[in-house]
Amino acid sequence: MSKNIEYGNVDEHYLEKRQLKKGAAGWILLAGLGVAYVISGDFSGWNLGLAEGGWGGLLIAFLLMGLMYVCMVFGLAELSSTLPTAGAGYGFARRALGPLGGFATGMAILIEYTMAPAAISTFIAGYVQALGILPESVPTWTIYLVAYAVFIGIHLWGVGEALRLMFVITAVAVIALIVFVVAAVGHFDASNLFDIEPTGALGSSAFMPMGISGLLASLVFGIWFFLAVEGVPLAAEESANPKKDMPRGIITAMAVLVVFGALMLLLVPGLAGASAMGESDNPLPEALRTIYGENSVLATFVNWAGLAGLIASFFSIIFAYSRQLFALSRAGYLPKWLSLTGKRKTPVLALIVPGTIGFILAIAVDGNGGVLLNVAVFGATVSYVLLNLSHIRLRVKEPDLPRGYRTPGGIVTTSIALVLASVAVIATFFVDILAAGIAAGVFLIALAYFWFYSRHHLVASAPEEEFAQIEAAEKGLK
Repeated sequence: MSKNIEYGNVDEHYLEKRQLKKGAAGWILLAGLGVAYVISGDFSGWNLGLAEGGWGGLLIAFLLMGLMYVCMVFGLAELSSTLPTAGAGYGFARRALGPLGGFATGMAILIEYTMAPAAISTFIAGYVQALGILPESVPTWTIYLVAYAVFIGIHLWGVGEALRLMFVITAVAVIALIVFVVAAVGHFDASNLFDIEPTGALGSSAFMPMGISGLLASLVFGIWFFLAVEGVPLAAEESANPKKDMPRGIITAMAVLVVFGALMLLLVPGLAGASAMGESDNPLPEALRTIYGENSVLATFVNWAGLAGLIASFFSIIFAYSRQLFALSRAGYLPKWLSLTGKRKTPVLALIVPGTIGFILAIAVDGNGGVLLNVAVFGATVSYVLLNLSHIRLRVKEPDLPRGYRTPGGIVTTSIALVLASVAVIATFFVDILAAGIAAGVFLIALAYFWFYSRHHLVASAPEEEFAQIEAAEKGLK
C-alpha cells in the first residue's frame, strides 16, 4: 500500500505554522483528561441501556465492555509510549497497518469525537432544564450554542489553561459522584433493579427482560461508561514525558472509571427503579428526588455538579477531536488548512469546524441524544477494532521496537479486546440500523476521498509519516 501513496510539496515553514504547545500536561493532568473524557457517561446516557436490555442485560454489557476497554487501554499504554504523536490512534495504525489503515482509524475516531459532544450537548440541556434556571420559552438549541461557543473559546485560549480548567471541573463532578454514592447507599433496594416485565423475547427473564437481543443492544450503552478514554494519547505532543506519563495517565483514568461506572449501574436503578431510570435524561438527581423529595438539597447539588460532569466530557472531547483532525490534516489526509494553529499554538479551525457540525446535528435530532450516541459508538468501535489490530500487528512486525511500556499478556490481551470490539460494531445496528448505516456511509465516503485524492498529497515531514519512513528505511537496511 505504501508504494501507492505520493508526498506533495509544502513550503519550509509548513510545520512552523502547525505546532502544539510542548510540556503542558504531566501524568496527573493526563489522568484527569482521561476521566474528564468519560465522566459524563456516569451522569447520563448509560441509563438508556436499561430500556434496551433491562438491568441484567446492561450489567453483562458493562462487564463485557469494561473488559474490552481494560484490555485495549493496556495496549494503548504501550502504543502511546512507543509512538508519542498528536495523531495517537491514526499514528499507531499508520505505522502498523499502512496509510489506509491509519486514515481509516483516524476517521473512525473523528466520527466518534464529533458525535459524542453533540450527544452530550443534548444531555447538558436536559440537566439545565431540570434545574429550572431558564424560562421554558428558551429553545434548547440556544443551550447547545452557548456550550459550544464558550468551551471552544476556552480551548482557543490555550491548551495548558484549558486542561487545568478541565481538571477543576472534573474534580467537582467526581465529588458529586461520591456525594451521590454516600446519599444513595442506605436506600438501595435490589428489587428495584428488576421492575421491568419480561417481554417474552428469546432468553428473556426477570434478570434480562429483553433477552439476547436486548443484551446486544445494551452493549452500546455499556460502552458509554468508558467512551473516549482512548483519547488520552492525543495529548502526547503536549505532555511533559510521554513515554512515562501516557501509560500512567490512561491506566489510572481507566481504574477510576471502572469503579464509578459500577457504582452508578448498581445504585441509580436501585433507588428509583430500572424502568423509570431507563427513560430519564437526568437520572442521578431524579433518583435522589425519589428518596429525598422534589426539593432535596442533595439532588439539587448533584444536578448542578452533574452538569459539571457533562461539561467536563464535552470540554475534553472537543480537545480530542481537534487534535485528531489536526494530525490528519497536518499529514495531508484531510485538507491542510484545517491544521493551521494560532498565536497560542491551538488548532483554530480544527476546533471550530467539527464543533459547527456537531451543533447542527444536535439541532437536527431535536434533542434525541441517543441517536448521536449510537453514531459515536459506531465510530468508536470501528476504531477499537483497528487499534487492537495495530497493537497485535506491531508486536509481530516489529518485536524489537523500543517500548516505554509493555502490555501485560501481550497480544492475547489485545486479541480479547479485538473480539469484543467486533461484536460491539454489530451491536450498533441492533440499536438503530438507520443511524449506524448513515455513519457507515460517511465512513466509506471518507475512505473514497483518501483513495482518489489525499493519498496523492501526503506530507512527508509530518511526525506520523516520518515514523513510517524511518521504519521503511530500517527495513531496507536489513
